[in-house]
Amino acid sequence: MSVRSTTSTPDLSSQDPDWWRQAVIYQVYPRSFADADGDGLGDLRGVTQRLSHLAALGVDALWLSPFYPSELADGGYDVDDHRDVDPRLGTLDDFDAMTAEAHRLGLKVIVDLVPNHSSHRHAWFQEALAAAPGSAARDRYVFRDGRGEHGELPPTDWQSVFGGSAWKRVPDGQWYLHLFTPEQPDLNWDNEQVRADFRTTLKFWCDRGVDGFRVDVAHALVKDLTEPLRDLGSPELSSEAALAGFAPGTHPFYDRDDVHEVYRDWRKIFDTYTPPRMAVAEAWVPGARRALYARPDELGQAFNFEYLEAGWDAAELREIITGSLADAHAAGASATWVLSNHDVVRHATRLALPPGTDKDAWLLSGGHAPAVDAAAGLRRARAATLLMLALPGSAYVYQGEELGLPEVADLPTEVLQDPIWEQTGHVRKGRDGCRVPLPWTTEGPSYGFGTGGAWLPQPPDFAAYAVEAQDGVAGSTLELYRTALRLRRKLLDGESLTWADDVPDGVLRFDRSDGWRCVTNLSATTVDLPAGEVLLSSAPLDDGRLGPDTTVWLGL
Repeated sequence: MSVRSTTSTPDLSSQDPDWWRQAVIYQVYPRSFADADGDGLGDLRGVTQRLSHLAALGVDALWLSPFYPSELADGGYDVDDHRDVDPRLGTLDDFDAMTAEAHRLGLKVIVDLVPNHSSHRHAWFQEALAAAPGSAARDRYVFRDGRGEHGELPPTDWQSVFGGSAWKRVPDGQWYLHLFTPEQPDLNWDNEQVRADFRTTLKFWCDRGVDGFRVDVAHALVKDLTEPLRDLGSPELSSEAALAGFAPGTHPFYDRDDVHEVYRDWRKIFDTYTPPRMAVAEAWVPGARRALYARPDELGQAFNFEYLEAGWDAAELREIITGSLADAHAAGASATWVLSNHDVVRHATRLALPPGTDKDAWLLSGGHAPAVDAAAGLRRARAATLLMLALPGSAYVYQGEELGLPEVADLPTEVLQDPIWEQTGHVRKGRDGCRVPLPWTTEGPSYGFGTGGAWLPQPPDFAAYAVEAQDGVAGSTLELYRTALRLRRKLLDGESLTWADDVPDGVLRFDRSDGWRCVTNLSATTVDLPAGEVLLSSAPLDDGRLGPDTTVWLGL
């Protein structure tokens, strides 16, 4: 077997400007990660206390979901102040201590940036409500007069991502735009004061030692606000899925060409730091358009949601992987891979659902229609993880997936926090099932999450998934991740792969240029393994053969 020496492995904790290109980045949802003060809500001191877990896991960076002051109308993405910490989660001093400890452990720190909107409690929006129509204060947001004889109708037929009109009326009769909840008024990115304030925000966090940013709904900042505003004609055309029906870059509020001016401006700021700060776009757009956000003179990376949404199908995955690598290469970026995050059903459950399952209906059934085979789901999740980690580029890992956590689909409706539940009239249960606080120990009121309870109830079977239950246990999902990440650091070289075509149906096989091979069996049949030394397998081999729903790494 030929493996590059550890002395030439990229030093991801150094000043290397390209540290992010093949990094493994761990998403921390702070309110559900660890609770240091026992109030049931995760906090920054809790994150700091558990950073050793990330270092032992072998990730290169943590991405911190919003920790800003917020009333939690949308899980923290309704931001009162983009340059402060929610008092329930700590202080700026706590943030500095967390960052310092992360850096001491060799971990980079990425923070969530939410530039499309603020909270309705933001000082700017409160000023806008107190000001008159047409005022400078209102121009920082998108206020318009309504239609109808008395302005009683919304300015357009645009719909919110969470359901219902994207406009809300204020007492003086005007309406403001909110592509998400009414508590999240959209900022007006045609306003230079808005642009200048976010330049200040970027510098604020960079100066505190932040290594990069995850940019929330990066494709929605700039909108066509020329009068008269355009109706879309159908509620469905307000969704990202409708982009195919518009000429590229021309949708009224998604993926407009002029949004890239913003990111070219930001890149100038990022590049004044050593090493340059990285950024990754959350842009729900087709691959060729997504690559624009990842150009070197813009953000540098963009999330690959086609991969996350792919079915458990070899042909589909190969096509998506090939296209994603090509798009990233064309942009001068590295590809990104992700299987779970704070917005989707956890992949240990999702991959066990029959193709075409309506996930909203499934969640409404409490996860019973159809029933999910947890063992089968975990087997697929482990195989999917080893496949993802073998691919060239950056892998984004969501907290708890290293434990094999399933979706908590049977949360009682009275405990739900996600605004989707109310805004859709109880048609969609929302995303709380993937945000249930982590289990660290096998006992205690919240399985080690904190000394008290947890803001979302944890099911009893979480004890079996706890870090304590898996630490040092051969074959556990936690140890699989640790071993995979340790091997990955030694094996990485180059950003390309070579597909093998002489494989059985339902099997993916590719070679990396650095002397190793990944084989994934997505079929229902046990298959022969090609030649090579077995480095790691997601499940035990069957007399040297590769069973269904299993991935193996081979040294050549």
